[in-house]
Amino acid sequence: MNKKLFIMLAFFALTMAFSVSKAFADYYTSGVVLSQGSKSAEVTSLQNDLKKLGFFQGDATGYFGSYTKQSVINYQRNNYLTQDGVVGHQTSKEIKIDSVSQSARSYYGVPYVWGGTTPSGFDCSGFTQYVMQQNSIWLPRTADQQYLGGTWVDKSALKPGDLVFFSTYKAGPSHVGIYLGNDEFMHASSGQGIITTSELSNSYFAGHYLGAKRIMT
Repeated sequence: MNKKLFIMLAFFALTMAFSVSKAFADYYTSGVVLSQGSKSAEVTSLQNDLKKLGFFQGDATGYFGSYTKQSVINYQRNNYLTQDGVVGHQTSKEIKIDSVSQSARSYYGVPYVWGGTTPSGFDCSGFTQYVMQQNSIWLPRTADQQYLGGTWVDKSALKPGDLVFFSTYKAGPSHVGIYLGNDEFMHASSGQGIITTSELSNSYFAGHYLGAKRIMT
């Protein structure tokens, strides 16, 4: 490889990495701490998530004022977190987990489409990728690629927002869904033809269960 081509490829890779990080950065993925007086795009993202979860009314302003602080305290109280009105790692993680679950549920009944990646139709990994993307969390496109990321989670320790994988029509990870809690996960089901919920204890899924990965840590 000549020097000029190497420099061009390196620049392209750096540009793409920067674009991805900017496109998916928010209060959780960027790791910022938000508190009263903060003003940023991350605050706007926080307010939109709190609104989706029913803890914030009105339009997102991007300014963390007393109303936003009280909204955060209300969320913390509801989720047994330290009630300080500050959005650090633990609070941001819990909000994001709830937001991902809420997003997943909102697509219930959307048609299953092989290769689908939009709300007009999803396949399994297109669904998980899209839901995470709507919450500023990047995932690769296919189930086997998604299986390579995150951290392993034992089945007994699953939490909402974890990705659950199955070996179905071929060996290895060929199906993926988003765990919702209480033994349920949401996925694009080719059998039912829609985005739906199923139970991990269902004999089919229990028999084809491959493992789980935690994306939000």
